[in-house]
Amino acid sequence: MAAFTTFVSSVARLILFNKPYGVLSQFTPEGRWQGLRDHLSVPGVYAAGRLDADSEGLLILTDDGPTQSRIADPKHKLPKTYWAQVEGAPTDANLEPLRRGVDLGDFVTRPATARLIDEPAGLWPRTPPVRFRALIPTAWIELTISEGKNRQVRRMTAKIGFPTLRLIRAAVGEWPLGTLLPGEWKETHV
Repeated sequence: MAAFTTFVSSVARLILFNKPYGVLSQFTPEGRWQGLRDHLSVPGVYAAGRLDADSEGLLILTDDGPTQSRIADPKHKLPKTYWAQVEGAPTDANLEPLRRGVDLGDFVTRPATARLIDEPAGLWPRTPPVRFRALIPTAWIELTISEGKNRQVRRMTAKIGFPTLRLIRAAVGEWPLGTLLPGEWKETHV
């Protein structure tokens, strides 16, 4: 009589979440900031990387440790694309330091892909709104980095003289934000 062994195949769950402004990349709220549990009720998943409370956009959650590491760990150099609304009107030449790498004092960034873009189509209004100054223009930059140190994009744009007013993560590796609105999520698999 033959013995049969049942193999259980485990497929990693992946949650693509459009993190609203004012929400931490953790389930527990702190102070004035909401936590992920205020928007998600998916047990057993954890954030693969972080987005500051004052940043918006794609946050990936997973139930698989190796997948979480591959997404979050800078050694894997997974590209992350951001849309940054900046104060001022940079030219293409102003973005050149971002493409070479910027010395931020405590580290030099890896070269980034940076280009001026129109305001992203379908962009939702932010609550609270970004401050408006009639005499100071704003512009949008699309920036792709392959690392993700604390407040890195904000520090990079400030270093070249164009402080970030609003920051939205549009993609992580092969996963785009797509048409998800703030607080919306969808599940996919690795």
